[in-house]
Amino acid sequence: MKTFGTGMGTQSPEEVLQEYLRERGMLMTPQRKTLLQLFLEEPKHFSAEEFYERVKQVDDSIGQATVYRTLKLFTESGLAETLDFGDGRTRYERCWGREHHDHLICIRCRESIEIRAPEIERLQEEVAGRHGYELTDHALYLYGICPKCRGKE
Repeated sequence: MKTFGTGMGTQSPEEVLQEYLRERGMLMTPQRKTLLQLFLEEPKHFSAEEFYERVKQVDDSIGQATVYRTLKLFTESGLAETLDFGDGRTRYERCWGREHHDHLICIRCRESIEIRAPEIERLQEEVAGRHGYELTDHALYLYGICPKCRGKE
């Protein structure tokens, strides 16, 4: 079974980004370095707006447009992935150095839980194989009502 999003071999996140930028004729700026450091410290899913609020606390000279563009670079380089929890807000998550996981999402409070289920991973590989596909990536979102919200009913 394949494991997705577990890192970039032996390269550090900074090396991954520097290589990606170099291939596109771009430079590793001090702002990008700061944003990468803050991004790698994020323990959970976050929106660009939430990340920008955190960035302003550390370096208020970094503008919102720079944050949005840099998050896009992180995603394109494979350091981050975007998540869609069905509420119209794109969220980001670090995928470098993390084990693949899927998400359970409450449709009321939007709380999300990361789940790791080998049986689901095996089933996805089997389904892809039955149709002649070699699976290279996937995202699974399971929607429901969390115990806390069910308790409010």
